[in-house]
Amino acid sequence: MKDKRRQLAQLQLMMSEFERMSKELESQIAIEEKKSGITDPNHFAYPTFAKAARQRSDNLQVSIRELKVQQDAAELALEEAEAEFAKASALEERDNAVRMRA
Repeated sequence: MKDKRRQLAQLQLMMSEFERMSKELESQIAIEEKKSGITDPNHFAYPTFAKAARQRSDNLQVSIRELKVQQDAAELALEEAEAEFAKASALEERDNAVRMRA
C-alpha cells in the first residue's frame, strides 16, 4: 500500500510540474506574439520560438492527460488495496475475539 501511495504522489507531482511548465510556455508564447504582433500560428511570419513553445506546451498537455489516466488507475488500485487491508484487519479482529472467548 505504501508503494501505491508513493506512486500516486509521484504521478501528482509530475502532473503539477508539467502544468507549471505549460503555463510558463504559454506566458512566453504570449510575450513572443506581443513582440511580433502576430498571434496566428499559421501566419508565415509567426515567431519560430512561439511555434516551438506552443508545440512543447501541446505535448505537455498530452502527457498530463496520459498521467491523469495513470493517476485514476493508481487511485483505484490504492482503494482496492485499502479495502483488502480493512477486510483482512476485520477478519483478524474477529478471529482474535473468538480466540479470547474460547
